[in-house]
Amino acid sequence: MATEIERKYLVKDSSWKKSADEGTAYSQGYLVGSETSSVRVRTQGKRAFLNIKSATIDITRQEFEYEIPFAEATEMLETLCEKPLINKTRYLLKNNNHVWEIDVFSGDNEGLIVAEIELKTKDEIFEKPEWLGDEVSDDARYYNVSLVKHPFKNWT
Repeated sequence: MATEIERKYLVKDSSWKKSADEGTAYSQGYLVGSETSSVRVRTQGKRAFLNIKSATIDITRQEFEYEIPFAEATEMLETLCEKPLINKTRYLLKNNNHVWEIDVFSGDNEGLIVAEIELKTKDEIFEKPEWLGDEVSDDARYYNVSLVKHPFKNWT
């Protein structure tokens, strides 16, 4: 079984940009979202993936990911996935022994910037950079599957 341990935070300023890579464009859509799991299609640069993730609201979830042909992923995004699609640019930033993924959303989620860190254990200690804001790991509104149904542009 594949397990993902991930913590998610808001980003409070743009100082992270000076240490980040150039970023990769992502587009993702959901084929199925239920109480137990979600199935999504994602393009990431010139690669594409099918991802199945448990719907647990916790920092630990089951996750399975498989590379698929890019053209097929594009067709699924256009014809089968629930709209709006999630569009974002992901930037990678190394910080000591960890890599932060900073997602800058566009489209219906414009204005939302979230940083994620994957850990080996739930209680793993890591350095929190100055630009890191409040933790939102347990707030389902920030899950990508939720942003399809309730885009950031509609939040009050």
